[in-house]
Amino acid sequence: MLKFIIKRLLLSALILFFVMFIIYMLMSSLPTDYFESTARELATKPGSTKSATDWLNDLRSQYGMDKGPIQGFFTWLRSAIKGDFGDSWYWTMSVTDKFVDVIWYSFILGLCAFVLEVIIAVPLGVIAAKKQYSITDYSVTVISLIGISMPTFFVATIFKLIFAIKLGWFEINGMQGNNFLNLDPFHQFLDRANHFVLPILTLTVVSIGSLMRYTRTNTLEVLNADYIRTARAKGLPESKVIGRHAFRNTLIPIVTILGGSLPMLFSGALITETLFGIRGIGYISYHSMINGDIPFTMFYLSFIAVLTLLGTLIADILYAVVDPRVRIN
Repeated sequence: MLKFIIKRLLLSALILFFVMFIIYMLMSSLPTDYFESTARELATKPGSTKSATDWLNDLRSQYGMDKGPIQGFFTWLRSAIKGDFGDSWYWTMSVTDKFVDVIWYSFILGLCAFVLEVIIAVPLGVIAAKKQYSITDYSVTVISLIGISMPTFFVATIFKLIFAIKLGWFEINGMQGNNFLNLDPFHQFLDRANHFVLPILTLTVVSIGSLMRYTRTNTLEVLNADYIRTARAKGLPESKVIGRHAFRNTLIPIVTILGGSLPMLFSGALITETLFGIRGIGYISYHSMINGDIPFTMFYLSFIAVLTLLGTLIADILYAVVDPRVRIN
């Protein structure tokens, strides 16, 4: 297992190297006049002590744009390895500082949605498989297909219309109410929670469909296995057959998928956060991209690449851990 992990880490490092090279080449391919216009904007911002020419020279030297593409890439890569991604052009602060400020909002949002997704999708998938071709099975199938088919912006709009506008239960946008600063800590927590309910429900609805279908399919395969028929032939109660034998084996591929999705808790929900005004990493990255914030965009793309590689590694390791039959050569 240790040799496997070391090999995968080395392979992941190689893949990450080429991904970051592609990211750098894409950003360095932007036209020169774009950097000139950015330098002029930075020079006119309040508190700026540099001229447009000085800003242009600093930007080019900071990211190696004044050198050849290969030498410039290694200049940027050395800084990135040290955790120095420069200053954000749009947010006017260090990229890593801005990341630390907003990442926990995305983590809380993703974690709550992830827990709800597991609690709802896995039991319903097992029940649907247990009662195959029943009304329950058809209902779960319809619900899962609706969840898979509906885009995020549509679900968010429906939730806003019903629960925020029509019923007035939750806030339609933002992270805090107008009276937030005048509240005591407990009521500030409740105010923040009220703003997070609809985004969490949106993420849950758009994600439970695929996990529900996957759970149902795997449970059906397990229920048709020989050892399940043997357990039933021995006279074991159906609850023990499902809970002790079928469900444990159904969890093997499910745990693998869920383990691989854990790093995505830190990646942010770009569409959902933007629609609800939740200032997480997805929201910040979206506004950085549309406003031409190259330093933050390069950091975010590199961050997503790291999370993807980490998720794949976790999934492979978990599969070997939860299923003793799997042996890694």
